[in-house]
Amino acid sequence: MKVELFSPDPETMPRHWVRHDQAFAMMLGPGSIEWGSKRSALQKFDYTACDLALCDRHEGEWVGVMNVPHLQLGISDAALVAASDEGSGEVALRPHRKFADSRLGALATVVHAEMVAGFPSGRLFLDSIEQAMAVALVGSQAVRHRSARVSRGGLGPARLRRITDLVHARLEDDLGLDELARSIGLSTTHFARMFRKSTGETPHQFVLRQRLERAKAMLRAPDARILDVAVACGFKTQQHFAQVFRDVCGVSPTRYRQDFLGYQATCTSETRSEDAPRLVGVG
Repeated sequence: MKVELFSPDPETMPRHWVRHDQAFAMMLGPGSIEWGSKRSALQKFDYTACDLALCDRHEGEWVGVMNVPHLQLGISDAALVAASDEGSGEVALRPHRKFADSRLGALATVVHAEMVAGFPSGRLFLDSIEQAMAVALVGSQAVRHRSARVSRGGLGPARLRRITDLVHARLEDDLGLDELARSIGLSTTHFARMFRKSTGETPHQFVLRQRLERAKAMLRAPDARILDVAVACGFKTQQHFAQVFRDVCGVSPTRYRQDFLGYQATCTSETRSEDAPRLVGVG
């Protein structure tokens, strides 16, 4: 998914642009956009924060003046096709200059927060958001699409084992949803749906849990540096690792290690006390 942040256009003259993907945008503040197929036929739309717009690339070249800050997301053909279960070709979306959709708005807000933070969660997180957006767009804005296929059952043990082995082998890398899906020969949307049916988790949740389990194991070593643990477990920064660890585990990585070592010391002390020889008095 291509993510771009646009500030108000300092130029007052209309500018030409040509879209090469399905562009979905969320307005980040009040303002307006004037757009049309030619300079003499511009139509003005006024926006407030969180208003949405959808520009289909099949509309061709546009002329416009943008005076509103907005987040623009390019949704790939692969994600849209997979979401529609078409298998091939393209999915045409119905263009809307201004509309509201609580689900799409919430997803775009998450992407904006991720962008502001410097994309610490990695490709798999953004891939999952793109997939969810594609499903929502196909469901509500596609010109034509077939009904979503209902998946029965889930992934077999062999495929789940292959995914688990791949994740463990590449836990420190920036894994993508497409890479996981390709490893067992499925489309991204079908894979994600079947994976959740099998495990009760999204691929992103599963990978994150595996990373935190590895982190816990490493933190039990008293000499392991927090930064080294973060890098080995696939987190881009120590700060992001600490935040995620605290959110999921309820304590900071440092506190987790202190609690574990303290508990271990207590258990060792109690064991030694129980094993110590007892003096028996003789009357």
